[in-house]
Amino acid sequence: MTPNLDEAARLLDLPLARDEAAMHEQGERLLALGAQAVLIKGGHGGGVESVDLLMDKTGSTRLASARVATRNTHGTGCTLAAAITAGLAKGLPLSDAVRSAKSYVTAALTAADRIKVGSGHGPLNHFHVWW
Repeated sequence: MTPNLDEAARLLDLPLARDEAAMHEQGERLLALGAQAVLIKGGHGGGVESVDLLMDKTGSTRLASARVATRNTHGTGCTLAAAITAGLAKGLPLSDAVRSAKSYVTAALTAADRIKVGSGHGPLNHFHVWW
């Protein structure tokens, strides 16, 4: 499962995780409820880094990237989940699929301001490699 900070807190009826220790605790609780793996996404958090925690029964992995300043964030969670699924379908181990997906989403966010679609929070730039 791939909850963001708000979703994880709501699923567990807990306060929003404000640091990595709280993210880790919430991930452990979600695993205890039966999830095989949890990626707690910290993109809605603060700080200069966007930190996600990938957790399963064998441990946890901290995945950090520079936080990207853009209003075009619509669809980031769905894109991340789809990119992870694509990596798994290609036969990548879960940790590699998640790392690849996070890298793709970070690049798409970095390029997001190159496209102008609609008003409000626009989408990330899924096609940043080509244009």
